[in-house]
Amino acid sequence: MSKPPITVTRYKLVFAACWLGWTLLNALMLSNIGFRPYIAFSDAVITNALFCCASVMLSNNLAYFRPRREKAYILLVWGVCLVGICVGLDHLMLKNLMSGETAYLNFLYLSITARFCIGLLLMGFTAALSLLWYNLEDNRENERKQNAAERLARDAELYNLRQQLQPHFLFNSLNSISALVVVEPEQARKMIQQLSDFLRGTIKTDETTRVPMSEELEYLKLYLEIEKVRFGHRLSTVITVDDEARNFVIPSLLLQPIVENAIKFGLYDTTGEVEIRISALSVQKDLVIEVTNPFDPETSSPRRGTGFGLNSVQRRLYLLYARGDLLQTSVSGHLFTTIVKIPQIHDQSHTD
Repeated sequence: MSKPPITVTRYKLVFAACWLGWTLLNALMLSNIGFRPYIAFSDAVITNALFCCASVMLSNNLAYFRPRREKAYILLVWGVCLVGICVGLDHLMLKNLMSGETAYLNFLYLSITARFCIGLLLMGFTAALSLLWYNLEDNRENERKQNAAERLARDAELYNLRQQLQPHFLFNSLNSISALVVVEPEQARKMIQQLSDFLRGTIKTDETTRVPMSEELEYLKLYLEIEKVRFGHRLSTVITVDDEARNFVIPSLLLQPIVENAIKFGLYDTTGEVEIRISALSVQKDLVIEVTNPFDPETSSPRRGTGFGLNSVQRRLYLLYARGDLLQTSVSGHLFTTIVKIPQIHDQSHTD
């Protein structure tokens, strides 16, 4: 339910100022007709106080009940009844107050119709402004609800993307641990500890959290340590980050699926050593990350095989930044390159 405009301080002051100005204008008009200031101000104050109370009542009641367009006559009947009550009370109060003023009482009797018409115009003006206010408030509330629903849907999709990514990495790691338990128990224990630390870090963050690039690199290095246990000397990485880029923010755990994709196409179909290069730098005040991995064109098809990992990253970037151009891939010879651009929004806060 929309709150009445009279409950908002600034509109309350405007409302009071308008009625005060209208009352003074009425008093001035009566004084110009020839009535003494006491009579003029008494008439203006009592009459407009009644109409003011009726306006507040009408506006507040519209917060609870607003007739549909085909039943607008209800609002008209309502306004006529309020004005009739105000004019009747006004006539009774002024007649008793000014009982000895013959000329004024004659004016009061003759002005009943004019007072009724003026009151009806005031009620109509009040009703129109109040309906406009409540319609605008309803539109704002509907927009807030729609935005909230869109945020919930976005967060649910981001969470679903995370849930689909984690099992793939977890299953690979557990399979590697299982293979190491017998032949290299120390390495297995080390990998279990690293996996535990990595998963603990992922639980602490949600899909919309933005973290400094330096913090994201710590998670990435932990992930790479796990992968190096799996692949041994075959996997080597080179990470270069300029000083300015370290302070930029990035959606948490965004790099892991990108690097996992590079490992997949760099090592799964080869038997030799593979070097994956990761660089991050500032370009026009935005963070640009480049991940490059070699691949064997005879056994790997990176353009067709980027799979769920890179697609999920691209979808996540779109949900967070509403842009579809933040992830690009290219092939040059035997090198596959993934480039990600992270806009630095406003004050680069660590979280949204």
